[in-house]
Amino acid sequence: MTATRESLMARLDELGIETRTVEHPPVFTVEEAKDLRGDLPGGHTKNLFLKDKKGALWLVVCLEDRRVDLKALRKRLGAAQLSFGKPDLLREKLGIEPGSVTPFSVINDHGGAVTLVLDREMLDIDPLNFHPLRNDATTQIAPADLVAFARATGHEPLISEIDETRDEQTPRMEGRGGPAALC
Repeated sequence: MTATRESLMARLDELGIETRTVEHPPVFTVEEAKDLRGDLPGGHTKNLFLKDKKGALWLVVCLEDRRVDLKALRKRLGAAQLSFGKPDLLREKLGIEPGSVTPFSVINDHGGAVTLVLDREMLDIDPLNFHPLRNDATTQIAPADLVAFARATGHEPLISEIDETRDEQTPRMEGRGGPAALC
């Protein structure tokens, strides 16, 4: 069963996670969100649904101003060539529409097909802002609560530095170990 905004909020409540949600007209891009958000405090993000050439799926969540080089990211993930996931695959795996990509959508990934990757620096900002499965609202959540939510859905997030200007020779990762480690 695909979670709705209402069932997402109920699950967050069950987990004891406090959030605040602000309604707004639908936004489809980071630029539209910037124009609309006004003085909404906290970290603002972009969320990338990616698929590699071998079929592995990734949801990369980073600060909105990050330059994400897919070639460099591929190396960090230990993935095959990365491309953006198609809308039908997004709907099938995460139960959301394009323009509504959010880390909250892992609630719909019951089979654990998607690996959640979180920007390390983003987790230093409180609160964080994400769509609550639809792009007509923004929900604020504390970073530790975002990680707790992901874990409660069975997704141990990979925590990575997503700033492509950093030294790529020094791998670092938290979360899952092994060959898919991030730096």
